[in-house]
Amino acid sequence: MTWVAAVARLRARREAGVLVTVATVRGHAPRDAGAKLVVARTGTWGSIGGGNVEAVAIDRAREMIAAATPGPELIDFALNDKVTNKHGVQCCGGTVSVLLEPLPVVRAVAVFGVGHVGLELARVLARQDLDLHLVDNRADMLTEERLDVLADAVAQVHVHHTPLLPEEVLARLPYGTHILIMTHDHAEDAALCDAALRTTHLGSIGLIGSAAKWVRFRRRLATEGGHDEAAIDRIRTPIGLADITGKEPATIAVSVAADLLRTFETEGESKGDRRAEAGRRGQGHRQEQGDRRADAPTRRSG
Repeated sequence: MTWVAAVARLRARREAGVLVTVATVRGHAPRDAGAKLVVARTGTWGSIGGGNVEAVAIDRAREMIAAATPGPELIDFALNDKVTNKHGVQCCGGTVSVLLEPLPVVRAVAVFGVGHVGLELARVLARQDLDLHLVDNRADMLTEERLDVLADAVAQVHVHHTPLLPEEVLARLPYGTHILIMTHDHAEDAALCDAALRTTHLGSIGLIGSAAKWVRFRRRLATEGGHDEAAIDRIRTPIGLADITGKEPATIAVSVAADLLRTFETEGESKGDRRAEAGRRGQGHRQEQGDRRADAPTRRSG
């Protein structure tokens, strides 16, 4: 499998990885600049030459995956018999710099209802690097002609025509998918809210509508659905930024998209806090190992 195919495979499977590239070579080295290796939690594809260079790169790549490291790193290797290597001697005589670039799992968003607002929202979200799922039970909302406005999308767009039960799509969505419910039918919206609360692997759940609509839905979710208050509070309504009050479809779409992007940033900050805590826990261990690493490959932030 080529490295390009491996990257596409990881994205399709929603698995994190690291793209490892030989950035520079001076003197003799196992591979020329540009050689690539893709590293996942349990597999690798391609090669940057084997030996200590590749083994150290794989070790570091998997540390980056485990810590969800956001930025690239550059590691320098001296290929001579005077350097203490973790995985054996490589004495080609040259020096190599290896760039490690994280391949994070892209976010996923599912829009239920591709009417006037839904289509405008799809147009905005399609400019983001994410998996965008568009779900509707009306075939005429999902025609190629109507969705042609998404032809140049950055996002990977997945169209789901569900003539009977749109909520069945929920179980097939990727882990952590953010849900936005805005169908043409309040009964369908209510069924989707109930089903979304019963689907444990989803991310945030947003519902378009008025305060009066939510009062009815909340009562029904508690009495007929049997959901407790904490579960029902997972549903956010109204969606969008409160200080944007326009009712035109494009205005609503921009407001909802901005609110969702803010949710993404909040998620990123939470992950950053967890990474920082993991870094503090490991700091003492790294200091103890400092002397032994004095002759090891040097690592630089990208």
